[in-house]
Amino acid sequence: MKYLLFLTIINGFILGSFSSIKAQKNVKLERKNPRANQNISVKFINGIDIKADSASNTIAKFKKNSKSNSILNTNTPSSKGNYLNNIENCSSIQFKYAMIMNREVESINNFELYNFVNEWWSTRYRFGGSDHDGIDCSSFTEKLIANVYGYTVPRTSKEQFLSCKKVVTKNLVEGDLVFFNTRSSKRRRRKNISHVGLYLGNNYFVHSSVSEGVTINSLADEYYRKKFISGGRFPVTKDNYLKQK
Repeated sequence: MKYLLFLTIINGFILGSFSSIKAQKNVKLERKNPRANQNISVKFINGIDIKADSASNTIAKFKKNSKSNSILNTNTPSSKGNYLNNIENCSSIQFKYAMIMNREVESINNFELYNFVNEWWSTRYRFGGSDHDGIDCSSFTEKLIANVYGYTVPRTSKEQFLSCKKVVTKNLVEGDLVFFNTRSSKRRRRKNISHVGLYLGNNYFVHSSVSEGVTINSLADEYYRKKFISGGRFPVTKDNYLKQK
């Protein structure tokens, strides 16, 4: 009886070991090929599922199409209008003055004007000055109008005021002059015109400021709002006036 029990235990041990070895072998086979029984798919943000056998091909095709589309969407500027419509092609000067005046970049489209302003930017104020060592307000507007718009205006701010066609604030357009009385608290005493700038749009004007040199300010600024007298438009002849419009 004892021998029979002993043989039964031995037999069970041997069979158990064999089953364990077989199970371990199966586990190793499963580890060697973990993808054999898996259904792998790639999921994009838009919810499209792609099976494993076609995922790489589809991704490659997706990249190729994206590259092609980027090439097709790249506008080669063939005209001024196309150039401005592509914001990526806008110049640093356009971005600079758009930020200063809180305007859309594409609206900075008078390149001669803003290149001139940029050339003189921060040039110090000097009474009677007319060069890059120092320039006063009326000399700056005189040079700007001559270089950008191609006509001659008088040298001083008072003469410019007396010679131009007067324009109310709401009708100001780019290229108009803006006049100020900075020497008297009675701002409506027009004979005391002492400062001038050139209107750029969106309530902003460029001028040679006593404190900052050539810069841009807003007519809405408290100081300039109180000192403002009138706008002015050159030239006053019929043909040149229509050209300005």
